[in-house]
Amino acid sequence: MLRELLSLGFDTVELGHGIRVSLLPGIRRMVEAGEVCISSLHNFCPLPLEITWPAPDCLQFTSYREAERERAVRQTLATIDLAAELGAGFVVLHGGSVVMKPITEPLLTLAGEGERYSAGYARAKLEAVIRRERIAPRYLARLEAALEAIVPHAAARGVRLGLEGRHSYEEMPSEREFPALLERFAPTLGYWHDFGHLQVKANLGFVDHAEWLASVAPRLFGAHLHDVRWPGRDHLPPFRGGGVDYERLVPFLPADGPLVWEISSRRSADEISLSLRQWKERFGA
Repeated sequence: MLRELLSLGFDTVELGHGIRVSLLPGIRRMVEAGEVCISSLHNFCPLPLEITWPAPDCLQFTSYREAERERAVRQTLATIDLAAELGAGFVVLHGGSVVMKPITEPLLTLAGEGERYSAGYARAKLEAVIRRERIAPRYLARLEAALEAIVPHAAARGVRLGLEGRHSYEEMPSEREFPALLERFAPTLGYWHDFGHLQVKANLGFVDHAEWLASVAPRLFGAHLHDVRWPGRDHLPPFRGGGVDYERLVPFLPADGPLVWEISSRRSADEISLSLRQWKERFGA
């Protein structure tokens, strides 16, 4: 797995939320031999034993079930410990979600049908915003309680936590909820920008991509990079027909933060290698 990634032109890898326990011995051997560097781990890493597919939201900090919230914290602490062992400076976290009638996928369907500026679209979106704003505080309190347990452990292990910007409006935190969390748990907790997720939200009219990234840049630790074909087909390699305005957005990235290519496994090796060469021509390594 790692050697295939290195063959594409990368020298540093993020271990994702699909890593099984059985892969760890080989990963450790390559890290110890200096064959690869690990930039970050994406929670939960490795996968919980009972999960057999990549499932970063299989356990949520915001769940109404206390046992699930506690298990999510324990698995996150284990991910932090593994990051410290492998010399990775960051763990990327999902914050959870609000239980509400799904709105993101219906809006994507409407947008794809050319209804982005219709009265029905505006009405559905407004109803979702009102609903989320009313019920979100209880979920936000659960997320804060989890971070209170996780952040001190990460700080003690020398690992920083990147709270990821999410794809769906139902997920936590929203861009309105982010600033207070980042302020409260700084400097160990920072923002992890996902180009594809935020472009989807921009396409749906929930956020201005560049305006948001500029405002949160002082708290930015790193980013996941992928492109989006209108309105919501994401995880595409850059420059392959997507709509992310990299020229405008890249200047907001920290010079020393990881920029992790998070590309669909359905894309070919040649396609990814070509995109990487084009990226280096435009923006450097």
